[in-house]
Amino acid sequence: MGRPRSLVAAQPESFNFHSGQHQDVIVKSIKEYHMGKLAEIKTKQTEDSVNSFIDSLPDEQKRKDSQVILKMMQKATKEKPKMWGSSIIGFGKLRYKSPTSGREVEWFKIGFSPRKSNLSLNLINLQKHADALKKLGKHKTGMGCLYINKLGDVDIKVLEKMIMAAGK
Repeated sequence: MGRPRSLVAAQPESFNFHSGQHQDVIVKSIKEYHMGKLAEIKTKQTEDSVNSFIDSLPDEQKRKDSQVILKMMQKATKEKPKMWGSSIIGFGKLRYKSPTSGREVEWFKIGFSPRKSNLSLNLINLQKHADALKKLGKHKTGMGCLYINKLGDVDIKVLEKMIMAAGK
């Protein structure tokens, strides 16, 4: 992998460790070297109100289902919900490395998005829920997401167990 670029380019005599000069560059370079560079993504955590977002949903059933999922995920993670972008509600924060691209991003631990056509639950690793998915009821999966039309279509106890396991 090689040494961090800024350390290679730096002249040793230009560093004055006693004054703290260039220390931030060194620390950043060491973190990037050991952890990998964090990719910049468009969807980021915001300070927008989660409750205002849910209250603005035009479909009453989506609002009710969203409140139930919100409580389940909050219980599972013991984290406060945060808006990510304009329409995703996330809990917790972690550095996620894509198994396909290898790119690392800052993302939420678990989350959901009440979309017009369905509820999209982001549980990241759905493979570990294979047995539960067989018992869940009407749903679709794809790219780490669980899609359900409404909570009435699924076994709520099975869903809650999946959320609790994903939130740990």
